[in-house]
Amino acid sequence: MDLQLTGKNALVTGASQGIGKSIAFALARNGANVAICSRSKGPLEETAEEIASETGRRVVAIPADLSKTEDATAFVKQANEALGSVDILINNAGSSPGGVIETLSDADWEQSLQLKFMGYVRTLRVALPIMVKQGGGRVVNLIGNDGVKPSYWEIAPGAANAAGQNLTKSLAGQYGKHNISFAAVNPGPVRTERWEGLVNAMARDMNLLYTEADQLAPSSIPLGRIAEPEEVANLVVMLSSPLMHFVNGTMIEIDGGQEKALMDRLRDR
Repeated sequence: MDLQLTGKNALVTGASQGIGKSIAFALARNGANVAICSRSKGPLEETAEEIASETGRRVVAIPADLSKTEDATAFVKQANEALGSVDILINNAGSSPGGVIETLSDADWEQSLQLKFMGYVRTLRVALPIMVKQGGGRVVNLIGNDGVKPSYWEIAPGAANAAGQNLTKSLAGQYGKHNISFAAVNPGPVRTERWEGLVNAMARDMNLLYTEADQLAPSSIPLGRIAEPEEVANLVVMLSSPLMHFVNGTMIEIDGGQEKALMDRLRDR
């Protein structure tokens, strides 16, 4: 199927590794030019070179810390100038610390909201006027299933995710008249560099071995495994296509049917 992405210009945040890198690759393989950002300049530039070399598409690497308003603004503006338009915005940057309310500090909560929620707000504030002026666009927000499937150990990510899901639906209602449509993708556990850190934190908090903690999530998923980044990227690229433009304000879970309540019961054994 031709996803009609050839020549489209896409911005992907948090794209030096993990899900964001897989999304940027998948968009380029389907003909899009991409601008990517992350806080790590070296890995970001390496990713850009890798994508450009494999796909032949234009790839622009712009280091940015989306917890800073000036960085988020600069990323979107520089990407628009370099590529010529902002047809697609993929908000992906940011992660939230796991833990229970008794041990999460104010700094943990602030970290959770600053990147995973406010980082999205900051890019949108700049990108949406550009999309309005050019006559339309597509936004896909990578959020997470914690916002719709709460878990006590993931209370901070869940709060940030719920805010992001509300933001997506609210903006879908506001900007539809400008031919800008929104979708939210809610992954469950995904086998990335970040996942290893979460497993280590779970093992520490639950007094488990790493191997025991690593099996908590697969045990709560009927398919018996967690997702690969490419599986999430495939969904995001499909939703980025003009063919999916009428999918607006929709949230799609990609978590293998995970039952969070089961994972909490497994933790409490």
